[in-house]
Amino acid sequence: MPTTTTRSAWCDVPRPQVRQFSALSLEEAPRLAEDILREIRREFPQLPLVIDASGEPMALVGIRRAIEGFVRHLATVSGADGDTQGADQLPSMFQEFGRGQSLHGQSLDALQAMYRLGVKLAWRRLADIGQRLRIPPPAMYELAESGYEYLDSLVDQSVRGYAEAAARQAGERLRQQRKLMDLLLDGHAVAPPDPVKALTERAARIGWPVPDQVAVGVLLRPARDAVAPAVGPDVLLDMETERPRLVVPDPDTGGRPDLLRRALTGWSGAIGPPVAPADAAKSLRWAESAVALMERGLLPATEVLRCTEHTQALVLLQPEELVDDLARRALAPLTHCGPAHARRLAETLLAWLETRGGAPEVATRLGVHPQTVRYRLRQIRELWGDEVDDPDRRFELELVLRARRLRGELGPP
Repeated sequence: MPTTTTRSAWCDVPRPQVRQFSALSLEEAPRLAEDILREIRREFPQLPLVIDASGEPMALVGIRRAIEGFVRHLATVSGADGDTQGADQLPSMFQEFGRGQSLHGQSLDALQAMYRLGVKLAWRRLADIGQRLRIPPPAMYELAESGYEYLDSLVDQSVRGYAEAAARQAGERLRQQRKLMDLLLDGHAVAPPDPVKALTERAARIGWPVPDQVAVGVLLRPARDAVAPAVGPDVLLDMETERPRLVVPDPDTGGRPDLLRRALTGWSGAIGPPVAPADAAKSLRWAESAVALMERGLLPATEVLRCTEHTQALVLLQPEELVDDLARRALAPLTHCGPAHARRLAETLLAWLETRGGAPEVATRLGVHPQTVRYRLRQIRELWGDEVDDPDRRFELELVLRARRLRGELGPP
């Protein structure tokens, strides 16, 4: 009924007439509810019939209570004596209808269409009763308007139930997704008896087809309150960690790289190499290593990098202690030179190792005069002697010098 302070037209209807209208309407409610449900099932044959504890279809009970609640509310507004019990049961009943739509993966559009059909049929029956009892037209007009307001209140309750169920489903899916990601990324520290079966079963709970390959990413938040990137429903994303993680299925197929690049615009981080799902923890370790280098300024931190495009840096810079130890031994002859001179000799040695050419080629690479290169190469041979002709020694020298260049300790090639 209207919630405004405007005087209701029903207040002008004699109370005995209102009571008679209410009594006939309540008497008609069970048959009317059955007719409405029958018509709804004819229009919407896919409607599931859920039976309540009493053995009746919940939809039938809900329709009947809606009619009874509406009529009793009418009696209350008109000032006639009436039993208002039962109206308070409507919210939980119609919230349950909304929850059911969400749990069955259906939209609220069909439910609202059913409600509108029910109100139309109910209005026809109540209008017939009002005509027989000679209820004044203003009261019946108000009754029609109140019916659609009542419909809105029922829809509101169903929307609330739908939203609550959807939130619970989303929360449960997120919980199951995190468990799946933990199973993928923990390296199977406590391996289940059958890892493949465990992974398949866990993935099936959220409808995630286990792919042939995955790539694991680690993201750096552009801001504390950054909105999750729209990476798509088949990409597993965990935003609850300090550094969000994602598992990308089949990362090199179906235009995935371009889609992912667009979705991650504005973010930075790294995506590990593609691996079998059972080896996802290895891809995660490479992504974490790349992010660590980004934070040290050794890899660009303005976008989400693919580890496969920065293999040299990851291989040479990550085992830092081992490379430093090798550098101390391999470059020991330079300790006898001053810092600036040692750097020039190191750059010349690396250019020579990379080009395998003579003084002109090395000079072109370094942007200096060939005679300068010849002078430096003589010094290099004096410092290392025949060791620069040994293939293993040359490899060690090139490895540690490339590592130093990646760290910015030597000039670019």
